[in-house]
Amino acid sequence: MLIQTRFANVTQLHRVAAPMGARTQISFEAEPVGGGYAPQKGDVLLVQKDQGGDEYYQLYTLANGRLTLLTDGKSRNAGNAWSRDGQLVGFSSTRRTGADSDLYVMDPRDPSTGRMVAQVKGGGWAIAGFTPDKATAYVANYISVQDVDLHRLDLASGTMTPIGDTRAQVSYGGTRIGPDGTIWLTADEGSDFQRLGTIDPATGKFSPRTTEKWDVDSFDLSEDGRTIVYIVNEAGSHRMRIMDTASGAVRSVDGLPAGVIGGLEIAPWGEIGFSLSSARSASDVWSVDPGTMALTRWTQSETGGLDPAVNIEPQIVTLKSFDKLPVSGLLYLPDPAKFPGKRPLLFDVHGGPEGQTVASFRGRSNYFLNELGIGVFYPNVRGSTGYGKKYVSLDNGPFKREDSVRDMAAMLDAVRANPRVDADKVGLTGGSYGGYMCYAAAVQLKAKLRATQCTVAISNFVSFLENTNAYRRDLRRVEYGDERDPKQRAKLMAISPLTRVKEIEKPMFVITGANDPRVPKSEADQMVAAIRAGGGEAWHLVAANEGHGFAKKENADYAFLAQLAFWEKHLLSE
Repeated sequence: MLIQTRFANVTQLHRVAAPMGARTQISFEAEPVGGGYAPQKGDVLLVQKDQGGDEYYQLYTLANGRLTLLTDGKSRNAGNAWSRDGQLVGFSSTRRTGADSDLYVMDPRDPSTGRMVAQVKGGGWAIAGFTPDKATAYVANYISVQDVDLHRLDLASGTMTPIGDTRAQVSYGGTRIGPDGTIWLTADEGSDFQRLGTIDPATGKFSPRTTEKWDVDSFDLSEDGRTIVYIVNEAGSHRMRIMDTASGAVRSVDGLPAGVIGGLEIAPWGEIGFSLSSARSASDVWSVDPGTMALTRWTQSETGGLDPAVNIEPQIVTLKSFDKLPVSGLLYLPDPAKFPGKRPLLFDVHGGPEGQTVASFRGRSNYFLNELGIGVFYPNVRGSTGYGKKYVSLDNGPFKREDSVRDMAAMLDAVRANPRVDADKVGLTGGSYGGYMCYAAAVQLKAKLRATQCTVAISNFVSFLENTNAYRRDLRRVEYGDERDPKQRAKLMAISPLTRVKEIEKPMFVITGANDPRVPKSEADQMVAAIRAGGGEAWHLVAANEGHGFAKKENADYAFLAQLAFWEKHLLSE
C-alpha cells in the first residue's frame, strides 16, 4: 500500500508491504509530497509538490528517491485524471495566462509528449476522465460548490461539447469511467443532496443509483466495473457502502468506529483501501475485502505516549437560528471527573465556507480538552456543506453574508447556556473564511467573548478579491460577491471587519503565512496595524515558508505553543 504520512517535518510518501508492517519512506523533500501510481501499468509514480505553501504545484515522476520535473516549474499545475490503461495523465496548467486553467495531456514517461488539448477561460477547469479508447476526455468546469458543468472533449480536434444544459445549476463530482465507457459520478440534480449514479454523455440524463438521505461524499469504481464503494456523510460521520453495479445490491461495511473516511481506492485485485480518522484514533489506513467483508488494519499511528482512549467523543448540538433555520455543531466538553464545574470554551469556526467540521481526530485540540479542561465547539453555520445544496447557498453574496454571523451568535448563546460552560470565559478562533468569522465576531459579538484568534483571515472583502491569486478570483466572486459591481462593492465594504475595526475591544491573535496565495498576508497586516493604531492588543505571527495553513511541523508546533500562551493569558486567567 502507498500512504502519505509525516514522521519528520512534512508529509511524504511511504510504502507499507503488509498489514501493520514497517513503513518505508520513498520521497525525501523539504515540502509536502503527494501522488499515486499509474493505473494498471504501475510503472510510474506521479507526484505533485509546491514551494513554501505557494500552491504553484509542479508535477514530477518519483523514482529511487529522486524527482523528475514534468511541468514548466513556474505555473500552477494540477494532476487531474489518468487514462484507464495508465498511459496518459490529464492535467490543468495556468502557464498561458497565469489565471486560466488550460487542459493538457501527457505520457509522463516522456515529458515532451505534453500538449495543450483545450484553451479555456477560468480557473476551475479539470479533466475528469478518459474514454477507454483515449479519444475523448470528460471535462468538468467548477464554477461554484453548487454549479459544475460537464463537457466532452475530442482530444484530436480540441472540440468541446457540453453535456446537458450548462445553464442549469447542478453540481457534479468524482467522475469514474467503467471499462464499457459508463460514466459514474455524483450529482445533486433533482435532489438536495449528492447522489451516486450514471450520466448519458449524449443527452446529459442523470440516472441516480443510490437513495441515501445524505451526501455521497466520495466513491471508487473497480477496474472490472463490477463493484463500487462509496461513502455517505451522515451529519459529519461517514458510513461505507459497497454496491454491485449489475444488480444494484448494496451492503454496509460494519465494524468501523464512527469517524471520517478518506483516500478511498479499489486495488486492481479488488481489495478496498481507505484511511479512517475518529475521535479516539488518528488517521490510519485500513482495507476491506468486498467478498468476505473482512476488515484489515494496515497502520497504527503513534501518539507520543498519549492514550487516545481518553479523548472526548462529541455531542451534536442542534438549535434554531434567528430565522428558525436548524443549525448544528459538534460540542466537546472535558472529563467532568478531572475538570468539575463550569469550564472555559473555545468556539472554532471552519473555513470554506464550503466545508464542514466532521467527527475526525482532533489532534492538538485534545490538549485543550484533556490537559487544560477547555471545551471546544465546532459550528456548521449556513453555507457549510453536508446539509444539502439549499443550506450551502444560504450565505451566498454580500447581502446574505452576515446571516452566517447571526448563526454564530445564536450558537454562541446556546453553548454559553450549557451548565458545564463558563459563559464569561469563551474565546473564538477560525481560519480562512472561519478567520473572517473570527474578525466579524471580534466586532459584533465581543460582549460574548474574552478574545479571538484569527488565522489566514479575510479582513476586507474588496482588498481580498483584488489581491487573491488570479486563478481563484472568479471562483470567490461567485461565493462572496463581485467587487467590480458598485452596489456589491459598497456592501462588501460595509460587512468587512476592517471597516469597523475601531469597534474591536478585546485582545486578538492573528496568524498567517507569508506565501498565502488565497488570503494574502496583506489581509493580516492591515488588520493588525489598524488595531494597534487604535491602542488595541494584537498579537501577530507570520511563517515565512508557509501558505494557506501550516504544512511544516516546526511551524505548526510553534504556532500552537503561541496560541496556548495567548489563551492561558486571556481565557484561563482571572
